[in-house]
Amino acid sequence: MKETILSVKDLTISFQTLDGKVSAVQGVTFDLIKGETLAIVGESGSGKSVSVKAINRVLPKGNTRYEQGEVFYQGQNLLDLPEQEMEKIRGKKIAMIFQDPMTSLNPTMTVGKQVAESIVKHQKLSQADAMQEAVNLIKLVGIRNPEESSKCYPHQFSGGMRQRVMIALALACKPDILIADEPTTALDVTIQAQILDLIDELKRKLNMSVIFITHDLGVVAHVADRVAVMYAGRIVEIGTSEEVFYYPQHPYTWGLICSMPSVDTKDAVLYSIPGAPPNLLNMPAGDAFAPRNAYALAIDFEEKPPFFKVSDSHYAATWLLHPAAPKVTPPAEILRRYDTFKSLYTNVEGVSVYDKVCACAGG
Repeated sequence: MKETILSVKDLTISFQTLDGKVSAVQGVTFDLIKGETLAIVGESGSGKSVSVKAINRVLPKGNTRYEQGEVFYQGQNLLDLPEQEMEKIRGKKIAMIFQDPMTSLNPTMTVGKQVAESIVKHQKLSQADAMQEAVNLIKLVGIRNPEESSKCYPHQFSGGMRQRVMIALALACKPDILIADEPTTALDVTIQAQILDLIDELKRKLNMSVIFITHDLGVVAHVADRVAVMYAGRIVEIGTSEEVFYYPQHPYTWGLICSMPSVDTKDAVLYSIPGAPPNLLNMPAGDAFAPRNAYALAIDFEEKPPFFKVSDSHYAATWLLHPAAPKVTPPAEILRRYDTFKSLYTNVEGVSVYDKVCACAGG
């Protein structure tokens, strides 16, 4: 039986601005299973970061409105906790690492002292013991000569090294959940791979659960257990990594996958999703993706689609999965992935799980 460590229910968040109310997150619901990596992907402005920052309640207090929803951790709704109680969870039980470590680290303190400071605050160790633990963590995240490196300042490290320090800071209190908010965006592809592998390795060593935020599906292809795709403040598809990558059902997910570069890409110009995301100040009545969707139906412009079940672990919010919807032919790249999915899910007896999944999806 899989244990749910975090449960987000119908989370709806808005920001009050001079121009009006921005509907940043609309009814986001997902569970995080103990020991898994859940990737949340989507374009900039889709609500990914707002959703996870709400978990730790680090959104700006002045103009943020929690319209509705619950975030349950260890039987407590984090959105209802007094700030004093939340401080015992934030950083200690649920830690975060961010996109730009240079703006997150204190330039006037050595990296060892910064890691030790967090340990002293949450674990109540002496300064000497905390410094030794900081050196151990710096070694754990793969920084060479940890004793000497702990005495360095952030500006003396490369971007990849600084991100490793941020991971050490996040791990200082051995959290149950690590939220990684686009931690590899500012890094080159080689360092990206190293940081991804490091987070995955530490997750297994420390039995953590990870929420990984990114705008790039390809970044999490091999480290995520499950993937949630967000668009305009809503989750539009969620499933296992294999289901979302090889058997996607939402046209937005099709667009994201088709826009991924690969060594097999023959065309000089990569595919891009036409149009732009909707104005969150004035959301359309129907499916927010409809104006950019070549497969949109008339109902897409009138009503938001509910989630349709593709399999026990795979759901997508698209009217194309309605039993009465016309059958459409996905792009060639998606059809190729369907074939890969079919081969992945055919067991040794030759019975295809793919065919059962297709039957559930009406395909």
